[in-house]
Amino acid sequence: MVIKSIKTVDEFKIFVSEAESIDGYKKPIGFGIARVDRGQKNSDKILQATYPVTNWNENFGSAAVFVASLKNCGVDVDFSGSEFVTSISKDFLQNTINAFAPYADEAEGDKHKNIQVVKSILELAESDVIDVEDAFKVVFVFEDDAPKTVETVYLKLYALSLQKAPLRSLNLNGAFGQLHNVAWSGNMPIELEWLRENEIALKVDGMYPEISSVDKFPRFLQHIIPADNTRILDASKVRMGAQLAPGTTVMPGASYINFNAGTQGPVMVEGRISSSAIVGSGSDVGGGASILGVLSGTDGNPISIGENTLLGANSVTGLPLGDGCIVDAGVTILAGTKVVIDTDEFNKIKEANPDWNATDTDIFKGKTLAGLNGIHFRQDSISGEIKAFRSTREVKLNEELH
Repeated sequence: MVIKSIKTVDEFKIFVSEAESIDGYKKPIGFGIARVDRGQKNSDKILQATYPVTNWNENFGSAAVFVASLKNCGVDVDFSGSEFVTSISKDFLQNTINAFAPYADEAEGDKHKNIQVVKSILELAESDVIDVEDAFKVVFVFEDDAPKTVETVYLKLYALSLQKAPLRSLNLNGAFGQLHNVAWSGNMPIELEWLRENEIALKVDGMYPEISSVDKFPRFLQHIIPADNTRILDASKVRMGAQLAPGTTVMPGASYINFNAGTQGPVMVEGRISSSAIVGSGSDVGGGASILGVLSGTDGNPISIGENTLLGANSVTGLPLGDGCIVDAGVTILAGTKVVIDTDEFNKIKEANPDWNATDTDIFKGKTLAGLNGIHFRQDSISGEIKAFRSTREVKLNEELH
């Protein structure tokens, strides 16, 4: 069944309303059309999903059009589950174009990007360059449950990296189990089993690919175009699913930003921001510094670093820090770390944190200082004790670099 070309915007609105009146219809929280890379040995295995456009809590009219176009092609979207993934066809593409007809002439640049995607794929289909049913899928996420497919994992990673969803807001439980460990050659994932079986022939022919990594996740820059004032000096340092606010600089060397982690403003990154860790605007993660992740010593509690905070070179932070804090080079601050604070400094810290419910003692556990503002952590070079002082320095990034 073919959808007739819609002539006016009013007709389009009626079409969308009728589509949304389908029994059980649910507006998706996320959807899009993905180009998928299949296994070289096992074509049923999806190795990667690339979304030209990611829709997250937006463009619900386009979602209704996709649902109606599928239905007219004999595919009923199942709204009962948390997600729905299906292949598309040339008929689906043509139906969608017919439904979007009132907006077709405006579809360029930042306007009507979903139409641009469909038009581009239809051109490929009509030129027989590619089998669209094999290479493209439409994906809907109705509930933020643990992802059940590779396509859904990637849609959520896109939502995070494009800053359409806040860090730590999406359910990624089981994501590793859905993704396959592959060899990455540029932007191409290659099945390791296929590579082993063809190793001799590839090397004899001089066609063995240059492998940049073996991982379940691709690199951030393989899928995301960062803001103009964001710098990533080594592509391997940022994983897909990371979130980099404009003005972030990621230096080479010991730096690294994992998935579901990142920055909330201009930040200098020369150390490691582990999974689920968030760094506030104006902060500096010094060379080799480590912010522990939820799987590396924080008892599953994600770490947030406040604004204008400095983590010195090779320091380790395993508890949240507030604004304007300093952790000296080489100092480790964990929940169980014993920290010495004298009475004068205690009163100054208390003044900067009036809601801090603490009484003056000589020694505090690190976890009792979690999230406080304006603390400077140092190590006494004679006694070896970790001491805390009221910070008197303001951390400022070089504006020319951020």
